[in-house]
Amino acid sequence: MSDRAVFFDRDGVLVELVWDAVDEAFEAPNLGEDVHLVPEAADAIRRIRALDYRTVVVSNQPGAAKGKASHEDLLETHEHVVRLLAESGVVIDDYRYCLHHPEALDPELGGACDCRKPKPGMLLEAATALEIDLSRSWMIGDSDVDAEAGRSAGCRTILVHNPRSSHRRRVDAHVDFRVRDVAQAADVVASETR
Repeated sequence: MSDRAVFFDRDGVLVELVWDAVDEAFEAPNLGEDVHLVPEAADAIRRIRALDYRTVVVSNQPGAAKGKASHEDLLETHEHVVRLLAESGVVIDDYRYCLHHPEALDPELGGACDCRKPKPGMLLEAATALEIDLSRSWMIGDSDVDAEAGRSAGCRTILVHNPRSSHRRRVDAHVDFRVRDVAQAADVVASETR
């Protein structure tokens, strides 16, 4: 098994964002029926795995904490993502989700944690569990918190400029590469891999 990985944020990179009427912005789907893969997601994962990278999803999922979804809804959403990827012929090595939010309605999911991006906890936990060398790894996300988590963990970073998540990016965020979609992110990984 390879000791390097590509970490993916899930929503906005691999999975299409959906309109959230409460937040009045495009956000993560909280129901399985709302899950649709980004068209090039499966092919990008396939190409990255062919380069001998492990693949890991690391995603903030505060739907239950914010009272927008139940734990069962979030589990169904996750299972739908796994199923759609499998139907496209790809598998992710590991999934890490942070269910916390600092303004959680559920006290058990509130407060500070080490896993919620921009903190690197999910990447560090996956690296330990899968024996990943973070200095040889990548973080691909569509928000500033993804880039910061990747940098803090010691990964190279790629920021996907998904138009639906522009509210989660600053122009001056420090990243190694900026791309239009996950297919172009896979191109970058391929061109930079030795």
